[in-house]
Amino acid sequence: MCDKHQAGPEAAARTSRRRRLWELGHACHCPLVGVGMPLAALRKLVGKVTGGTVVADDYEVHVGVVTECGARNRLSEALQKELERRYAGVLLRFKSAKDAEAVAALWRAAVANGDVAGAFWAGLTHARCSPELEEQMCRDLHMVQHQAGACARADITRFHAVLEENSRMARDLARLQQRNAAMQLERNTEMEQHASQLMQLRAQLVGRDSLADSLRHELAQLRASIPGLETRDRLAQRLSQVDERERALRNQVAELKQELARAQAALAAQAAQAAQAAPALQAGQAAGLAALHAAQQAAQQAPQHSTGGGAAGAGAVGVTEHVVRMPERLAERSILCVGGRTGNVATYRALIERVGAQFAHHDGGLEDNANKLEASLAAADLVICQTGCISHSAYWRVKDFCKRTGKRCVFIDNPSISSLARGLEQADLA
Repeated sequence: MCDKHQAGPEAAARTSRRRRLWELGHACHCPLVGVGMPLAALRKLVGKVTGGTVVADDYEVHVGVVTECGARNRLSEALQKELERRYAGVLLRFKSAKDAEAVAALWRAAVANGDVAGAFWAGLTHARCSPELEEQMCRDLHMVQHQAGACARADITRFHAVLEENSRMARDLARLQQRNAAMQLERNTEMEQHASQLMQLRAQLVGRDSLADSLRHELAQLRASIPGLETRDRLAQRLSQVDERERALRNQVAELKQELARAQAALAAQAAQAAQAAPALQAGQAAGLAALHAAQQAAQQAPQHSTGGGAAGAGAVGVTEHVVRMPERLAERSILCVGGRTGNVATYRALIERVGAQFAHHDGGLEDNANKLEASLAAADLVICQTGCISHSAYWRVKDFCKRTGKRCVFIDNPSISSLARGLEQADLA
């Protein structure tokens, strides 16, 4: 037998050359044509090869093409070329397979992914495709076609259901569109009515404005015809205001008379009490002033840092506590005394603390730290500044701080105890 006749399908499978369409088994042609070529493309290809119009039905076209694939001819060569073009990418992927097992693995992956058309063509024509693999691929494709048919039937059922649903929704949409058209017509009618009403209202407004202008013109003419009308109106308003003011003043005078009567009665009662207590008060005042003068002389003569100073201060307090009365409102307040004689500090402290107040003293920088003066001023509720016993610098610092912070400050020229008491009486700590 010559070499030409020895090169059959089995010999071609053992070479590196891919098989051609007409070299495949006849059992492969039917599924290959049915899966690899869509009917429209197949009819177009047949018409192009035959050079005429294809009048046969789809089944007859399919059977005719399958028959022609068994031999090499114009139709089989055209179909070979079309399949090569259509599935060039899949052929490139299968080209990496070196044996039948690798080709089978690529085929199984394609079946799993549902992309079998190109894989079926690339696997059958591969140089390493064995007869066993060819048969297995035909079996797998046969089952895939059955499953595809079942899926197609299910899809057709769903398609008809979708068509029915689409028809129902189309009917609903038509009803909604009719309803919307009716509502739009009603809305347009209402808008036209509102526009008409608006025009009527505008016309009425223009008429009222014209009437108001006419009335204002008539009023101006009437006022011009009556001389002194504006002056009379102003006088009438002024008279009404004067009457109202007079009534208010009369009420105020009545209230003041009542208060005056009550004040006169209270003053008469106080005058009677004062007349009864005048002799005793004069005697007590004379004795108190004498005792106060004696205490001041004793405090001035006492040494500043001697042990007897405390006893003298205590004695002075004992003498003056009956004649010098501290204001009760000083209770629980902090009183700072700046300056003053050192011998009087104990007496100041005793008198102020006796009414429940807190006493603090700063000598103005003589012995105490001058830098602590502002801290002492900030902590005090009331400041007593002995102007005759501090330096000019301390005086101005106290005055500036109290003015800047609003702190209540009483300035005393005389460092005596009675001056301190009068200063505390003048202080307003309410």
